[in-house]
Amino acid sequence: MGLLSLKALSPQIKQYLVITGNYWAFTLTDGALRMLVVLYFHQLGYSPLNIAMLFLFYEIFGVITNLVGGWLGARLGLNKTMNIGLAIQIIALGMLVVPAEMLTVIYVMAAQALSGIAKDLNKMSAKSSIKLLVPVGAEGKLYQWVAILTGSKNALKGVGFFLGGLLLTLLEFKGAIILMASLLAIVWVFSLIALKDDLGKATNKPKFNDIFSKSSSINILSAARMFLFGARDVWFVVALPVFLAVTFNWDHWWVGGFMASWVIGYGIVQSVAPIITGKGTREKQGNVPTGRSAFLWASYLTLIPAVIALALHFNFHIQASIIIGLLIFGAVFAINSSLHSYLIVSYAGSDGVSLDVGFYYMANAMGRLIGTVLSGWVYQNYGLEACLWISSIFVAMATLLSLKLPKNQSKEKAN
Repeated sequence: MGLLSLKALSPQIKQYLVITGNYWAFTLTDGALRMLVVLYFHQLGYSPLNIAMLFLFYEIFGVITNLVGGWLGARLGLNKTMNIGLAIQIIALGMLVVPAEMLTVIYVMAAQALSGIAKDLNKMSAKSSIKLLVPVGAEGKLYQWVAILTGSKNALKGVGFFLGGLLLTLLEFKGAIILMASLLAIVWVFSLIALKDDLGKATNKPKFNDIFSKSSSINILSAARMFLFGARDVWFVVALPVFLAVTFNWDHWWVGGFMASWVIGYGIVQSVAPIITGKGTREKQGNVPTGRSAFLWASYLTLIPAVIALALHFNFHIQASIIIGLLIFGAVFAINSSLHSYLIVSYAGSDGVSLDVGFYYMANAMGRLIGTVLSGWVYQNYGLEACLWISSIFVAMATLLSLKLPKNQSKEKAN
């Protein structure tokens, strides 16, 4: 019965399921790898700044990959860029299966560089593909599909965080890496067979200088995205897991469990964002997010990290303030992220969609890069409270930029 039901699905739905499954599998390994690296190298005695530096190339190459990857996707097809991303992640995992004495900072940075390239090729390909699988004019459905893809991915990334802590405990670092690489190789072979060859190819081969967006709305949205994700990662990537381990004396299970719960909840809220915002419940344009929606939700988010920072400053029920405050931040941030993810796919042109989406996620990766470096450096020198103040300032910048987005229309085609 299940096989018959699958055969009855439209080709678009089948491709959506393949892309989503591919993205899910990749996300599980990516989330687990991040938690494995943070916890394992903290266990080895690395400082917060050194742990942040392990992710430096991951974020730098994410910036480059999104910029160039959008161009490659338009020229080669999104199926190829997605499968290349999976293959590179398998290689990156394989690089970490070496004796512990070889896992120097530079070596792990190189492996993380490959993982950053892989992650953003996969992400750009998945997000761009949705634009091509939804009928023209069905903006509500586009919002729903983007929200489901993005939200489910982040929920699974949270599961990956938990999985990373669990695998480190059960299999140790090397065994965990071998298991993840083996499972991802199976997904890669299936993806090679199942994805359509022509998905996302531009009608005319784009020139390399087309990687830079010519749409003012996409440029503004990209800048807002950069500050938004810098605001999250400045406390999330290194500062928070190290703070939980050192200040509250939590073990791997508790740190991984809290980070996992945060990201899973974040992903669930992203998935249901169309319901929460009251948008996207109809397929026709007119009941979908606009630039004003992005401004309002960013303004709601601005005060949350500042309030948590004040609680830390005045020593007000620190553990409860951190946990409850960051759960609230995660829920509101998730809606912001889901709105942004819809707006970029909607603003992007249909022919060579990956060019616009790639440029936008380049800004996303730049925000993560800034947040990651600051997370280690600011935490090491000034503590978690300073990280949260910077987070609040970054969200305020995203809010101000969102004022310039189109207010009365949900879509502005790139020129």
